[in-house]
Amino acid sequence: MPLKLYNNLTRKLETFEPLNSPQVGMYVCGITPYDETHLGHARAYVTFDIIRRYLEYSGYKVKHIQNVTDIDDKIIQKSKVKSQKFSEIVEEYTRSYFEVMDALNVKRANEYPKATENIPGMIDWIKRLTDKGYAYRLVDGIYFEVDKFQDYGKLSHRKKEEQESGARVKVDQNKKNPLDFALWKFAKEGEPSWESPWGAGRPGWHIECSVMSTKYLGEQFDIHGGGLDLQFPHHENEIAQTEAATGKTPWVKYWIHNGFVTINQQKMSKSLGNFFTLREIYEKFDPMVVRLYLLSTHYRSPLNFSDASLAEAKEAYERLVGALENLDFLISRIAGPEAKMEVEETDDELAVFKRRLEEAMNEDFNTAGALGIIFELVRFIHEHVKEEKIDKESLQDDRKTLVDLCEVLGLKLESRKTSTSSVESLKIESREVEELIAQRETARKSKDFKRADEIRKDLLARGIILEDTPYGTKWSKNA
Repeated sequence: MPLKLYNNLTRKLETFEPLNSPQVGMYVCGITPYDETHLGHARAYVTFDIIRRYLEYSGYKVKHIQNVTDIDDKIIQKSKVKSQKFSEIVEEYTRSYFEVMDALNVKRANEYPKATENIPGMIDWIKRLTDKGYAYRLVDGIYFEVDKFQDYGKLSHRKKEEQESGARVKVDQNKKNPLDFALWKFAKEGEPSWESPWGAGRPGWHIECSVMSTKYLGEQFDIHGGGLDLQFPHHENEIAQTEAATGKTPWVKYWIHNGFVTINQQKMSKSLGNFFTLREIYEKFDPMVVRLYLLSTHYRSPLNFSDASLAEAKEAYERLVGALENLDFLISRIAGPEAKMEVEETDDELAVFKRRLEEAMNEDFNTAGALGIIFELVRFIHEHVKEEKIDKESLQDDRKTLVDLCEVLGLKLESRKTSTSSVESLKIESREVEELIAQRETARKSKDFKRADEIRKDLLARGIILEDTPYGTKWSKNA
């Protein structure tokens, strides 16, 4: 079945047909680095990581661009509070962003253009808009006149008179329309500024995305995305200024927005002060647990945050890891296939799981449905390994299918045995555990059950859990 996605521009589920298949251009609104990255950011960037991964899995070649708003009122304010240069604030929190996103296994975009590196292009765009009669001057800057753009409101599906100004600055009563937005802000004392034909200043928030997206993806491209809060006014304003400047419509074919993370039904955000940083969450939960939690709800639905929900995700992730560990243990203990027929039958059954996962993802990237199918696979594997005639090749096929389907969702399955920070310490620990298991087995054979029990208790105190099976003793680290 073809891939279908929900297009916020048309409010419809549409078959995905890129402008120049198999090439896909995707622009995602990036961070304003003035503070630590929080769970709301993770929701957005994991969402678009999944979209990119599945498009690439489906054979498309994705060019992914994500901007960095490295000049903004909040950055300037933070630099004053911390008595640092604004560039130092940007560097600190951008570096932190990449660290926490890497831990979440979010693929890096092809480019991360910065606003300050593209100001000449923004000046050229503002000139173009001014020459076309879409911009006018006020005492504090150059503004876009929304009444001149006939289609204003087509993304948010509201008439201009029904909309409210929600930009990052206070409404200026001198504006022709309260919805008019700044293209260029004139310099204020003590703030960073750049020279322009209108005087020293800096660009408005919205113009940067139009300039940088078209620079890397062309005047028309396939996907533009971000959090639902960006739909208005940011994305609405982007459409207006871009289509006014280029004369081409639609600028973007598919608009995708992820739902909010909420706490007690209230949106999580820095402005409300009710956010949890990823670094704080990582102190209690593995990043892959956080990723699984984010994938457990469809990306367009709200996601209510709680420790209990993350604890459930932790249990679910441990079931996946446990299945992998069990397969690895059996593969190490069982001989080669006894009958090719059994392997072929297993292959056919595994192919069903792959096809069903693709069907779920083809329905607007339904990660919750895809996760459900992966856990059905885990149950199938559990029943499979209980059979009397299991062989190494079919177990290896089970393992490959489990890992491959998790990889579609960007979930890395790491054995609890490999959770130590040092590779060398891991080797030493594994060797010691195997030696103690061998001593315990010797004690059991000689009916020295007291010694065998002492070894089990000693390992348990170190967080090592033993499980006796018909194929020998299996061990794992307690999470």
